[in-house]
Amino acid sequence: MPHALLLSRRAFLIGCSAAASPLLTPVTFAAAAGENRLVVILLRGAMDGLDVVRPVGDPAYAGLRPRLSAGDAGPPLNDFFTLHPAAASLMPLWQAGHLGFVQAVATPYRLGRSHFVAQDALENGTGGADGGLTPARDGWLNRAIGLIPGATSRTGVSVGRERLMILDGAAETAHWYPSEETSLSAQGQALLAALHAADPLFEGPFAEAQTLTREGSDDRIPRGARAFAALGGYVAERLTGESRIASFSVGGWDTHQNQPRTMTEQLTALSATLLSIRSGLGNAWGTTLVLAMTEFGRTARENGSTGTDHGTGGLMIAAGGALRGGRVFGQWPGLGAAQLLAERDLMPTGDVRAYAGWALRSLFGVKAQALERTVFPGLDLGPDPRLIL
Repeated sequence: MPHALLLSRRAFLIGCSAAASPLLTPVTFAAAAGENRLVVILLRGAMDGLDVVRPVGDPAYAGLRPRLSAGDAGPPLNDFFTLHPAAASLMPLWQAGHLGFVQAVATPYRLGRSHFVAQDALENGTGGADGGLTPARDGWLNRAIGLIPGATSRTGVSVGRERLMILDGAAETAHWYPSEETSLSAQGQALLAALHAADPLFEGPFAEAQTLTREGSDDRIPRGARAFAALGGYVAERLTGESRIASFSVGGWDTHQNQPRTMTEQLTALSATLLSIRSGLGNAWGTTLVLAMTEFGRTARENGSTGTDHGTGGLMIAAGGALRGGRVFGQWPGLGAAQLLAERDLMPTGDVRAYAGWALRSLFGVKAQALERTVFPGLDLGPDPRLIL
């Protein structure tokens, strides 16, 4: 697996938590022919889809979540679902048909509800209940790139401390890590800048990284919505160049306690990311699809800490001008006691990989047989959900 590594010097390998800022999580790109674009966002920590898109029309919902359902229900999406108030800034996208959601989806992984196993299964695209990986331990998006006519990885880049498995594999990728080196003095930073300036491969990315670190308070990488917006702008910049496929991860979705506060912060920031991508892409937004997916959902019932625990059925968020949006896709299973999985989780009624597969087929012409055998081994692609215009 050949790779071109950018910014791998110790100055960019600081010991920050990957979940602390979206700019410290990986972003990967790959170039491809054509004008269609795909962005895959990995929401690490198991986002609670029942809180993002609230099934207020289900008679069991309020009883399962008396505290989480209290207060502002958020803007209505239709006569059954409402949107979390913190994501209200996305309503213009919904009204324009550029935003949609897929309820009750999951990977085939069922055993243990481990974040680590489930995230690997999501990125690897495997179909086993145990979350086992393909022999190459590569990513489904990387395998798909090899099947896209005219695809090239010469402008591929990964942003963050670690590479994303989803785009790791035979396709060559680069690595870009916007970070700070807080232990360096001003003289040390000047020396480091001079070192990078001597190498054309490193000079540009280093200068951009320094710009990003100066945007926040105390000379640190910006936190919250501002940091997410910066990340979205960076992704859009690359997608208006040679890149056509991007993937990055956003952590912080594990909400075992104090979920209202965490979800408000997370959804405010994620909304800023999506709006920044839309703004940065300009006219290219019209040929773009964004898919945000998470490793599994959360329990239907709230717990005693005003949070939720690891579950099964979850939510996919879709956005973009290429989307046939303004809809909640998928088959709603219901929240009644007999309708839940093991009397605790939202029952999955769809495979999250199938929606990603149809996106690849619609945007880039990847054949159905290749999707079911190579990109997502063992997948039954099923009928076209008609995500794309």
